[in-house]
Amino acid sequence: MYENICTLIMELKPTESELEVLQVMWDKEPCTVRDVHDELEKTKDGGYTSTLKLMQIMLDKGLVARSTNSRSHLYTTLLSREQAQESALNKIVDTVFKGSGMDLIMKALGKHVASNKEIDVITEYLQQFNKDKK
Repeated sequence: MYENICTLIMELKPTESELEVLQVMWDKEPCTVRDVHDELEKTKDGGYTSTLKLMQIMLDKGLVARSTNSRSHLYTTLLSREQAQESALNKIVDTVFKGSGMDLIMKALGKHVASNKEIDVITEYLQQFNKDKK
């Protein structure tokens, strides 16, 4: 079932703009078009009707669901943040890093100055990963 979900996500292929909408929705859902538009407007220009059209496209693509029970339609995501992250990461590893997760991690750590707390969390994760592997 998990592989079917990942395959479905890959087929949906959210655009960059759709991912911006999903980011807002994951933090605020259920939400109206106005809720999403007001949040997006803080960082980029765009009209309300553009946000409405984008969310209608997302509805048609199966990325979001809409409840019409109230005067203001409420939207919810059909794709979790974790599912989108996993799908995007798999695509990046497969296409950019030729299937090498290690190359991805090394590049990410080389370009990002990790805090001591982040290094501790990574170290703890790797220790747990090794423990579970045995």
